Amino acid sequence: MGATGLAADPAEYRARLREQSDEQIDAWAAELLRDLAVRQGIVTTVSGFIGSAGLDERSFERVFAAGGGAPATIGRDRAGHLIVPAVTLHFLVPGVRRETPNGRDRLIDYLVGCFHEMVYA
Repeated sequence: MGATGLAADPAEYRARLREQSDEQIDAWAAELLRDLAVRQGIVTTVSGFIGSAGLDERSFERVFAAGGGAPATIGRDRAGHLIVPAVTLHFLVPGVRRETPNGRDRLIDYLVGCFHEMVYA
């Protein structure tokens, strides 16, 4: 499925993602954030993005705001987990590109990190 970027394993998927345009990578990352938030919840989605993109909580907040997210919407749930409104997750994509070195690679890392979730999303 070369046209979609999908592959049989994570290594092949990473190689195919590297062939895609920045616009395609951004679109897939934003869609995946939304789809996973619906399926897994916001806490799991935020936590997974932080880990896959190599961020800590402070850099997550900076990336979110740099991408256009309102800092006042960043919060914590009752258990203390970092959360944002699910409809604002797409702000992470341009924020990663603006605020981190190798933003494209971080987005690819996120997509590859979710490789096994793709069949459900």
